[in-house]
Amino acid sequence: METEAFGPSQEDDLFEHHKFVASKGQEPLRVDKFLMNFIENATRNKIQQAAKDGHIWVNGATVKQNYKVKAGDVVKVLFEHPPYEYLLTPEAIPLDIVYEDDHLMVVNKPAGMVVHPGHGNYSGTLVNALVHHFESLPNNSSGRPGLVHRIDKDTSGLLVIAKTEEAMTHLANQFFEKTSKREYIALVWGNIEEDEGTIEGHLARNPKNRLQMMVFPDGDQGKEAVTHFKVLERLGYVTLVSCKLETGRTHQIRVHMKYIGHTLFNDERYGGDKVLKGTTFTKYKQFVENTFKVLPRQALHAKTLGFVHPVTGKELNFDSPIPEDMVAAIEKWRGYSQHLKA
Repeated sequence: METEAFGPSQEDDLFEHHKFVASKGQEPLRVDKFLMNFIENATRNKIQQAAKDGHIWVNGATVKQNYKVKAGDVVKVLFEHPPYEYLLTPEAIPLDIVYEDDHLMVVNKPAGMVVHPGHGNYSGTLVNALVHHFESLPNNSSGRPGLVHRIDKDTSGLLVIAKTEEAMTHLANQFFEKTSKREYIALVWGNIEEDEGTIEGHLARNPKNRLQMMVFPDGDQGKEAVTHFKVLERLGYVTLVSCKLETGRTHQIRVHMKYIGHTLFNDERYGGDKVLKGTTFTKYKQFVENTFKVLPRQALHAKTLGFVHPVTGKELNFDSPIPEDMVAAIEKWRGYSQHLKA
């Protein structure tokens, strides 16, 4: 009897762990170096081994680690097993529930908590807590249970969770149609001269650093993003601002504020964890370092959230207090700015 040989795995038989489309401006670059820029916590050895094992695909075919990625290439990392972030483990993590009924829940997320599992963060996330609290939650378009929107790991503040399919559809549509209301409080470097303004500029991944987003002002790449800001308080070398989102893009406020020259205070990913404004005095540098210790994250809080209830049609508005670490940093700057005026 003849034995049937199994050929190489087809793309459709494998699970997609990562997918990147090389941007228009991509210069030819080895695929192992390309993926190093784009996958958090990945080592070159691991990527080269994945290529040797046939796990790296470009435009539907496996490639070696020395393949040169060019503009428009679709680069995928495929394995025989599903991504670990989809193997959800319920975890008894306490939630700060601001509001709850049969259809939805509003939670106040602490800084440091990841919203859903992803590369390098497979436990301790908000979704791990949600699947512990609820037997069944509707999946969003990305297969994430309950999530209507998300905020960054080191951003604190309000999130709405859908508990039914009807609520998921209705709420997701409000975010898509830009009718939900969201206000963030941010502490940014520098004195913003205007009292208020609007920042516009399409956002897309930085082709040189996948972990960052960047503004494409001509709109030739990325997604439309609009942020309205208003100065709340000027504190010498930093400014406290309110930001209202018209769109909700990844890192939107962080990137838009950097784009106008006012990076968020202590935003490590975008360079705000250095002394960007102020004097060269050693005492001042020490003051800033001490303030970084008080607030060991970017100074951003999702303070208010408003939307229409998917069943009752009633408008709901929620407000959360600025967390203690951010309050402490603001107080330190208030004291310093008084000293400057004296």
